[in-house]
Amino acid sequence: MMHSPYIRRPASVQRVMLTVLAALLPGIALYVWQIGPGILVNLAIASAAALAGEAAILALRRKPAAAALSDGSALVTAWLVALCFPPIVPWWLTTLAVLIAVMGAKHLYGGLGQNPFNPAMAAYCTMIVAYPALMSQWPAAGQLDFATQLQLILGSAREIDAVTGATALDTLRTGLRAPEASVASVRALDAFGFAGGRGWEWVAVGYFIGGVVLLATRTITWHLPVGFLAALALISGAFWLTDPVRFASPLFHLASGGAMLGAFFIVTDPVSAATTPRGKLVFAAGVACIAWLIRNFGAYPEGIAFGVLLMNMCVPLIDMKTQPRVFGHRGGRPS
Repeated sequence: MMHSPYIRRPASVQRVMLTVLAALLPGIALYVWQIGPGILVNLAIASAAALAGEAAILALRRKPAAAALSDGSALVTAWLVALCFPPIVPWWLTTLAVLIAVMGAKHLYGGLGQNPFNPAMAAYCTMIVAYPALMSQWPAAGQLDFATQLQLILGSAREIDAVTGATALDTLRTGLRAPEASVASVRALDAFGFAGGRGWEWVAVGYFIGGVVLLATRTITWHLPVGFLAALALISGAFWLTDPVRFASPLFHLASGGAMLGAFFIVTDPVSAATTPRGKLVFAAGVACIAWLIRNFGAYPEGIAFGVLLMNMCVPLIDMKTQPRVFGHRGGRPS
């Protein structure tokens, strides 16, 4: 802004949501390049389910549907659900998860702007607890052609154990349980690439590019992504320096799983995350620490979703304790 009065035009919900969808495109493009176009089918299924679920619940609540369907919020939730799920999950699992996210985690609490929990992460946690086998099958780069992916999504072929494997995070954690195993010996397996899972580290680069777009357009502030990535790097780096045989490096953790997607698109949810500047840093660091603990010692290979939901419960306390000092008051905060 070069001239007074230096007042920024408030961004509409639709503009913010469309910017988020656009920022996801680099990651999706690299996803298709490395893993295959099956993700596009899941994105289409998730989008249709989200719009149908949103329209249905708004009709039940006797509220106008046109504005809500066009603001893009349901599509953002749908895309995040699809991108967090394996690209070959059956269509009904994606549909069920999106309906849980939109009709349950979002509208159960009053709709957009009133949900205390991240809808996409609530759906993810529900599905991974209910269907752990289906949610644990991830193809490596170039492993499945589009025809096979489509058959798996539509349910006409479900021999997933024969054609897919676990994520790099799960492979590493499982491999380290063997006697005399080390991070170096496990990472020599074919499932790993130059930084994370083979092919998946490029998808992480795409999400990072999208995150830079969100920062450049001021759709998000730096506090949440930087707080998450810095905390994840610090805690993983501390244990890696202490025992590199048993703990992976910070680069591996940043390039694996949903670290980049989580840092820029999930932790930054403006409704369920903390809102104060210091609170955002505390919230993001808490998610990162929980995610790292679950990755290394928990029952699930990825812990970002559980970290987000646990920290969502702490948001009221975090915001209350991190309110900035009111201008004109010295020390402390006025009661």
